[in-house]
Amino acid sequence: MAASHNNSMGPILLGLVFLGLMLPHTAKVFRSYERTVSVKGLCEKEVKADKVIWPLVYKVVGNDMDVVYKAIEGEKSSIIEFLNKGGIKAEEISVSLPSVSDKFSENYVDVNRVYRYVASCTITVCSQDVDKVLAVMNRQNELLAKGIVLSTEWDSKPQFTFEGLNEIKPQMIEEATKNARAAADKFAKDSDSKLGKIKTANQGQFSITDRDSNTPQEKKVRVVTSIEYYLKK
Repeated sequence: MAASHNNSMGPILLGLVFLGLMLPHTAKVFRSYERTVSVKGLCEKEVKADKVIWPLVYKVVGNDMDVVYKAIEGEKSSIIEFLNKGGIKAEEISVSLPSVSDKFSENYVDVNRVYRYVASCTITVCSQDVDKVLAVMNRQNELLAKGIVLSTEWDSKPQFTFEGLNEIKPQMIEEATKNARAAADKFAKDSDSKLGKIKTANQGQFSITDRDSNTPQEKKVRVVTSIEYYLKK
């Protein structure tokens, strides 16, 4: 019975000895796969806006509603004529209903108020020909010469957007990834290592901002990729 027990223990002991010999090598291999470096790759590109929305807001005041209405229509016709002259097409122009307030019907009436009715009107240009619209914007003094004053408040500021992001995305991601790999390569050389396979990768978010506050039609597109590489000896 004892001999049988000793015979069965032999393979187990040999297995334990073999496992003990293999553990250092296994641990070394495991540790080598856990050596990593995390890097970021940046890509920035300047582009021109490919769409503009330009609200032309004007106000008309008066004490007679008929007179106010005629003034609204008169200035609307002059503004649309001005836009057409600058090459703005009819389908690029939309006209909103005027917003008219009766100041004498409000709870608080300013006794010094001169005009009873105040009408706010908006004509909006929406175009993908940004250069054409910019050229028309630079000729707004022609409206001033006709006595038409456009609002300069925040809600009348032109909005420039870039909608061609999908066309440049692949190229920018490729460039950002190359920049990340270059940084990882340098780190590997500095640490006397070699760069291995990618462990994790995150494309990151694209951002589109104005290049500066004075030229909102010029945009800066930016993306940062985050990549983690394995390092090996």
